Amino acid sequence: MQPVFTGIPGAPTAPGVAVVVDVMRAFTVAAWAFRRGAERIVFARTRQEALALKDRHPDWLACQDGPPMPGFDLVNSPARLRALDLRGRTVVQKTTAGTAGALAVADAGLLLCASFAVAGATAEALRRVRAGAVTFVVTGDGGRAEEDLACAQYIAERVRRGDADPGPYLARARRSSGAVRLADGVRRGWAGVDPDDLAVCLETDTFPSAMAAAREDGHLVLRPWAPSERALSPRRPAGPCPWSGP
Repeated sequence: MQPVFTGIPGAPTAPGVAVVVDVMRAFTVAAWAFRRGAERIVFARTRQEALALKDRHPDWLACQDGPPMPGFDLVNSPARLRALDLRGRTVVQKTTAGTAGALAVADAGLLLCASFAVAGATAEALRRVRAGAVTFVVTGDGGRAEEDLACAQYIAERVRRGDADPGPYLARARRSSGAVRLADGVRRGWAGVDPDDLAVCLETDTFPSAMAAAREDGHLVLRPWAPSERALSPRRPAGPCPWSGP
């Protein structure tokens, strides 16, 4: 595998294989939403689009980053999401970095979204599809987020060497500006930030399936995905979600 690491502005519009990384916190939230039973996550470009989707589908749940806002059901906090029952629900997610990065490469042949929680599963998916060149999109801090780059490099190393040690990569993430901002938010009592968010974001290889996004009914939709040996696209039916249930 030949990895290329880039930010959102430098990402090609339609790479063959793309892995969009947001550790703190969008794709850690997504991983936990699936663990708590969510069926799918629909990415929205704007808060207005997220609320419009919820208006059309009152049973859907809207999630955004920042403090709680009227009309939104969830904040972008993985620690808070762990206690919720999302079985069978559709979540509409809008964040500044993660969802924006996924939408920027929505026409990729294979589009995976990742955090440390699904790093090992993502690496296994890349091995199974025999990915050649892979574009890793580092979404935070204009493509300079150390926690996202560390996670992307860990995934790439896991593809190359299955027993790669996550320790050095987690140490970089723990010292990152994203981690500093989360800790500062806790100290300041920011709404939408949980004291356990940082620890949850640094839990590694927690879940067994990668997360793949593909267009459905005009929207970019994320679902759990465990490819077969011959699978080349998440557009094929993936079967029951292996994380469902409390």
